[in-house]
Amino acid sequence: MPGAEPERPPPRRTRGRAVTDPEHPLPVEPEVLSLFPESTRISDSGHLVIAGVDLVDVASTFGTPAYVVDVEQFRAHASQLVEGLRERWPNSEVLFASKSFPAVAMYALAATSGLSIDVAGAGEIVMALEAGVDPARLYFHGNAKTDAELRRALEAGVGTIIIDNLDEFERLRRLATRRQRVMVRVIPGVEPETHPSQSTGGDQSKFGLPFDQATDLIAKIEADPFLDLYGVHLHIGSQVLRVEPFAEAIRNIARLGDFLAYNIGGGLGVRYTYAEAPPSIDTYLDSIVKTAQAVLPAGAKLLIEPGRSLVARAGISVYSVVSVKHTGRTFVAVDGGMADNMDPALTGQRYEATIVTKVATPPNVLCHVVGRHCESGDRIIDSIFLPNPAVDDLLAVPVAGAYSYTMANNYNGALKPPVVLVDRGEMHLAVRRETFDDLLRTHRPEAAHHPA
Repeated sequence: MPGAEPERPPPRRTRGRAVTDPEHPLPVEPEVLSLFPESTRISDSGHLVIAGVDLVDVASTFGTPAYVVDVEQFRAHASQLVEGLRERWPNSEVLFASKSFPAVAMYALAATSGLSIDVAGAGEIVMALEAGVDPARLYFHGNAKTDAELRRALEAGVGTIIIDNLDEFERLRRLATRRQRVMVRVIPGVEPETHPSQSTGGDQSKFGLPFDQATDLIAKIEADPFLDLYGVHLHIGSQVLRVEPFAEAIRNIARLGDFLAYNIGGGLGVRYTYAEAPPSIDTYLDSIVKTAQAVLPAGAKLLIEPGRSLVARAGISVYSVVSVKHTGRTFVAVDGGMADNMDPALTGQRYEATIVTKVATPPNVLCHVVGRHCESGDRIIDSIFLPNPAVDDLLAVPVAGAYSYTMANNYNGALKPPVVLVDRGEMHLAVRRETFDDLLRTHRPEAAHHPA
C-alpha cells in the first residue's frame, strides 16, 4: 500500500499454545498471552479461550464491546493477597478498592473471596449492600463527603469512616448519634513515579491532612463522645511499579504515634505491556511487612486496599473491527473506544491486543487501533502489530479490568457495555448492556417546550 508504514513482524516470545514461526527452529508461542488471565488458552480452532469460554461465543451471545472477567483469576489474586498478608502479619485485613470495578457482582465476588470493601461514595455503598456485603466490613473514603452521604453511611451501619479533613469531622460529629469508628487520612509526603492524576501521596494532594493538622484532628476525635478513633490511613497513588515508595510511606506515617490500625492503602501496579515489570504480590507484601515490623506496633492491625492489582489482569475488553483504513497509517477502528476505556486518553496508558481468531498467526501489520468517538484522542493503542486485521475481526485487549467499566460513559450516545463473568467453561451476565431506553430514562424532553 503506497504511503503506508512498513510492515514487519515484532519479536516473538513464548507463552500459550505453540505455533510455527519460520524464523525459529523450535515452536514459539504468542507473547500476548502472558498478559491475559492464567486460564487463557488457544483452542484447536485457533480461538482465544478464557476460563474455558471461547471469546467468539461471548461476542456472539452478548455483542461487542463487552467486558469479560475471569472469576478464578480474581479469586487467585484475592487469595494471594489475603493469605500472603496474614502469613506475614496475622492481624491484617485486605480491602477491595471497589472504585476499580464497581459492579454489584464484583462486590459479591470480593466479599466471598474474603475481602472487606473500600467504598468512596454513596453509590458504592448502595451497590455493596445490594451485593449482600456486611456493612461492618465497609470502609468509607472520600475527600468531600456530603451530609447526605454521611447520613446514609451512618444509617447503613458502615463499619469505618475515614475522615479526610476538619470540615468533615465537624459534619460527622453533628450527624452521629451513636459510636462510630473512624480513621484519619494522612498525607504521607511520598510522590511515586506514576501519572500525575494517579499520584495521591504528595504534599500537594487534595486527599488527607499533613502531619500537624492530622495530629490536631486526632486529638479532637479522641475527645468526641461519638467518634471512636481506630487509626490512620494513607494512600500514595495508583499503578506504582516500585516497592520503595510504599515502604517510605509506612516509615513516615509511623511518626504519628501508636494506633490500633494502620491502613496503608493500595496502588500496586500491574503489567499492561511487554516492557513493564511490576513487583510481584509477594515482593510487595515482603517489602511492606518488613517495614511495618521495623516501625509499627507489633499488635496493630495492618490493612491494605488493592484495586488494580486485583482486577486488572482478570478483565478483558472485546471489540469488533468496523474498518481497516490505509491513509498513510493503517487505522483499525473498533466499535468502542474512550466511552468504554478512558485510560488511554486520561493517562496515556499503553495496552496490547490480539485478534481473537488469529492469536496463533504471527502479527505482521503495524496498526493504530482507534475508537469510534469524535475525538482525535480516541485511540486505544498506538503502533501495535496485529495479524492481518480485517472488518468483523474480534479484537481482545487484556489487562482491562481496572477502571474501564468504572469510567464508562455515553459519549456520542454510546451504550455502556455488558459485564460477562467467565468461570470453568460457563459465562454469566453480571451487567447487561445499556439500551436506548436506559439512555433516555432520566431525560425530560417536555422541558424544552416549557422554558423556565
